[in-house]
Amino acid sequence: MNSELDMTGKVAIVTGGSRGVGRGVVERFLGAGSEVVICGRKQPEAPPERDGRRAVFVAADVRDLAQIDGVIDLAIERFGRLDVLVNNAGGAPPADAATASPRFSEAILRLNLIAPLNFSQKANAVMQKQDEGGVILNIASVSALRPSPGAAAYGAAKAGLLSLTQTLAVEWAPKVRVNAVTAGMIRTEQSQLHYGDEEGIRAVGATVPLGRMGEPRDVGDVCLFLVSSLASYVSGASILMHGGGEKPAYMSAAKPEPN
Repeated sequence: MNSELDMTGKVAIVTGGSRGVGRGVVERFLGAGSEVVICGRKQPEAPPERDGRRAVFVAADVRDLAQIDGVIDLAIERFGRLDVLVNNAGGAPPADAATASPRFSEAILRLNLIAPLNFSQKANAVMQKQDEGGVILNIASVSALRPSPGAAAYGAAKAGLLSLTQTLAVEWAPKVRVNAVTAGMIRTEQSQLHYGDEEGIRAVGATVPLGRMGEPRDVGDVCLFLVSSLASYVSGASILMHGGGEKPAYMSAAKPEPN
């Protein structure tokens, strides 16, 4: 492995790291030599593992301040430091903005925006005391940048997360770098809820310029770069990884006249 991507001796926390995008990030970090602590509300059947290294799981709800403290305390007690925090836990079921309850919308904002802010604040307090500081990554979404029918509160929360990333990067520099990964459509265990069966997933992937949906490992690759010394001058940035984005709608509707 390129020595600049080597995470040996580093300690990372990845929220929601037992499945989906989070698992892809964890496996990439483990493969680079990092110790990794993951948290979630349910114990995974098999914690992420790579090259004989296994992530340490802590049961925790990231919306609870005391439980955030518990995750960070375990990382410090077990490994003596905290170098990386990846705020990955999040998501939202489809909901019509006209009928979604205020309680539902508040819960989505709490999970996708307030929890990352609180976790980041706690991690920063540790990182600021370390000679090498640390890195915080927020997993955002293209829902923050375009209309998101059926996910209004989620899109708004992710837009807030991008703003938060820029602000924290200014406030916590130079010790702590803060960046976001703004992901497009990523194929996970939950993809069928949004895109349907395998045929539907392939059809959706075909609309992406690169010809496929992203995979969790793709997000892991970008995260590994952002926490490495190769990105030592990158802070307050949002890395947009969406396979080229979405083709303009008019391209499908237009019927240009031949020359």
